[in-house]
Amino acid sequence: MNAQPPIPFSKPSQIPAQVAFHRTELSVILSLYGRMVAAGEWRDYGISSLREVAVFSIFRRTAENPLYRIEKRPKLRNRQGLYAVIGMDGQVLKRGHDLKTVLRVLERKLIRPVD
Repeated sequence: MNAQPPIPFSKPSQIPAQVAFHRTELSVILSLYGRMVAAGEWRDYGISSLREVAVFSIFRRTAENPLYRIEKRPKLRNRQGLYAVIGMDGQVLKRGHDLKTVLRVLERKLIRPVD
């Protein structure tokens, strides 16, 4: 009787069927989201995992268009950066390779002058 090696289900070089945020990425995003909810700026969020992009959308109210979108695009990893923050009008506010530095553009909204 001959022993045959197991058949691999997928090759490591293949692109996954959909892009999703990792647990560590979500913890960084949700930490910022929690602080902004406590400040009264944001109220709702939505997560989309698509074939080429994962999107974390931030809303002021549930029925509106998103204020900001945090996108993860693995195809741009070697070019402009894996992560991007996009405003309501579609303008890219910040793009980069490190999620924490990209999210700093949104943390500035938390800083307010003291009266």
